[in-house]
Amino acid sequence: MDDAGKVTGPDLRAGIVITTLQDGGMLLGRAGDDDVVLARSGDELFAVGAHCTHYRGQLVKGLVVGDTVRCPLHHACFSLRNGEALRAPALDPIACWRVERRGEMAFVREKLPEPQPSRAVRTTRTPSSVIIVGGGGAGLAAADVLRREGYDGPVTMLSADDSPPCDRPNLSKDYLAGTAQEDWMPLRPPEFYNEHRIELLLGSRVSSIDVGARHVQLEDGSRRAFGALLITTGADPMRLPIPGADQVHYLRSFADGRALIKMASGATRVVVVGSSFIGLEVAASLRARGIGVDVVAPDQTPLERIMGPEVGRFIQALHEEQGVVFHLGRTVTRVDGRTAALSDGTTLDADFVVAGIGVRPATAVAEQAGLALDRGIVVNEYLETSASGIFAAGDVARWPDRRSGEQIRIEHWVVAERQGQVAARNMLGRRERFDAVPFFWSQHYDVTINYVGHAEQWDSVQIDGTLESRDCSITYARGDRRLAVATISRDRESLHAELAFERPQDN
Repeated sequence: MDDAGKVTGPDLRAGIVITTLQDGGMLLGRAGDDDVVLARSGDELFAVGAHCTHYRGQLVKGLVVGDTVRCPLHHACFSLRNGEALRAPALDPIACWRVERRGEMAFVREKLPEPQPSRAVRTTRTPSSVIIVGGGGAGLAAADVLRREGYDGPVTMLSADDSPPCDRPNLSKDYLAGTAQEDWMPLRPPEFYNEHRIELLLGSRVSSIDVGARHVQLEDGSRRAFGALLITTGADPMRLPIPGADQVHYLRSFADGRALIKMASGATRVVVVGSSFIGLEVAASLRARGIGVDVVAPDQTPLERIMGPEVGRFIQALHEEQGVVFHLGRTVTRVDGRTAALSDGTTLDADFVVAGIGVRPATAVAEQAGLALDRGIVVNEYLETSASGIFAAGDVARWPDRRSGEQIRIEHWVVAERQGQVAARNMLGRRERFDAVPFFWSQHYDVTINYVGHAEQWDSVQIDGTLESRDCSITYARGDRRLAVATISRDRESLHAELAFERPQDN
């Protein structure tokens, strides 16, 4: 593309020679005023919109897998046949065009209609109504899929938040940095809920679930009956148990993000407690606003437990180049007004203190209901809890991972959304196993890290390329088995790693 963002590729309406494209190949071009990707899968040709509907990633730089295309940015997946968004984080379809073949030539013709919701086939398992407890990405993805699958019963989302589901990963990234406008943050516009007959009740906290009577009770005393229930209560930030703890701020909700932005508008110095991904993303965003940042953490190297010492030192250096000051091997012991006291006796000036020291799954309502728990809500491969017809998805769910053979719980946005999608289909009786490869991304200034797989413990780390050049892949393995791959500036390689993990021979 040129600087104006216009496609400089061929006019696909005028036709191309079919042999121009190899199997799995893609060509960026145009059809009238539209940017179009022509893709080949085997002997079939498909023409689809050029940009992912999530963050407008360039699909031509992605990966064709069968009759689907995967986005290089955040691994959304679309059908090449009808444009449907098959896997989060994208929720909206891409456009499709008819392709005509004449001899050795292929021509892109008229745009095709958008995919319509399926006609739901009622079974004995089709619920009379669905209640979703929680207002995050998993809950919205579930409600969205229920309607796309043609479910026409009542769907209610009960959210304790005061705002509709928002793009939570962006809270610590572009939104806090001031480069994403507030109206970009909602995952769906207000009219979406009415148009799709999704009852969204904000500020509605569930106090109890009656498994036998099939109803939930809200804190205001009202009751709601359900045929099927999905728990997506997420996780709550861990709080600092120190004097002055009420002066420490956290970032979990849209309201939290607004509050931090308001405080940042007049701040010159901030203390960030914790060298987690969210803590360091907050640090980067505040530096983008010109605010001085001190990071305090007990770790000797940031993110070492998650990504190893080499990557941790690289990320620390990246932040130090931008002026962030680290106080490692220390903790905050007291907050008093504009002063944060550290465990080594030093004090730091701070207009405010924000902490990112981890989260705990919000299991209180599940525990009250008597559901099986193990550091989260235990679910089976179909994301169903120990109670029939009650499902859980997202940060709160612990599910059986086919690759490790263990029950795992992962606090990743894309995982949460994809679990919501699978749970929705299973509430309709689909019996679809959740076996998606975990994926997340983290942004630090102009460096984005993509991570696929899951490695809690590893015994070797192999780096292809160099961290210093900001062009590499990092493979985490135990013995001769790959567990996870992180990449910097190698988006397509990340897609290939994801695909390899999906295949049985790599498991």
